Amino acid sequence: MTSLAGFAFLLATVSGGYVIAGGNFAIILGSLHYEMLMIGGAATGAFVMSNSMHDVRHTLAGFGKILKGARYHKSDYMDLLSLLYFLVRLAQTKGPMALEPHIEKPEDSPAFQKFPKLVANHHATSIICDYLRMVGMNSDDPHQIEDIMAKELKKIHNEEMHASHAMQNIADALPALGIVAAVLGVIKTMASIDQPPAVLGRMIGGALVGTFLGVLLAYGLMGPFAARLKGILDEEARFFDVIRSVLVAHLHGNAPQVAVEIGRKAVPSNYMPNFLELEQVLQDLQIA
Repeated sequence: MTSLAGFAFLLATVSGGYVIAGGNFAIILGSLHYEMLMIGGAATGAFVMSNSMHDVRHTLAGFGKILKGARYHKSDYMDLLSLLYFLVRLAQTKGPMALEPHIEKPEDSPAFQKFPKLVANHHATSIICDYLRMVGMNSDDPHQIEDIMAKELKKIHNEEMHASHAMQNIADALPALGIVAAVLGVIKTMASIDQPPAVLGRMIGGALVGTFLGVLLAYGLMGPFAARLKGILDEEARFFDVIRSVLVAHLHGNAPQVAVEIGRKAVPSNYMPNFLELEQVLQDLQIA
């Protein structure tokens, strides 16, 4: 919601400055509808041309993410660290094969069921189960698994980032599309060159609305939206870094408490629980 509030403030200050300077909104409002039709239609067409339908849907979903913000909060990181603590402690005390009932059918596992938001997170659940399964298959070289995890997490992040890149591409195109609309307005004006200067002035002013809209929408809306979405996706990627940190620390032979502490250090600072908070949660953790 802060993005919408920021855009509303932007519009208020731009339009307020225009009015204070003695500007006439009649010219802008008179040209707004068809200039928006040309610029918005061209931007939409270019967007559809340059993306698959999967990417189009993904980008549209990105607007919802911009409004909601990052999906992970302090409680989610606490749940993740608690689950990982239980799993690595179980693997250390009873061996990797003891994990099989939990990682083969996480939806039936009492450990995963204690954290329903994690079960609903397909990516996170798959990564946890897949790499713990690799450990059970004696693929326990921590350096190899760390390299494989890093590549997979990078792939996932790059796929998620496509929506931000698509928005930025539209932002980059909007000023030029605004010029296209403005040039068409000038062509229309030149066809009426025999009109009085007052009429020509209004027509040229209406044509320049296209340039104004293209620049405003690029740098005042789509560009900030793309940057905001990138920030959200970068923040959400840290959730998976926590998983990687804990599992790799476990494979290096660290005690469960130490592995989870290493994972805690990978949590974004504004969501990171302190040592005592996490220790209390882990002490109170009860899974049948």
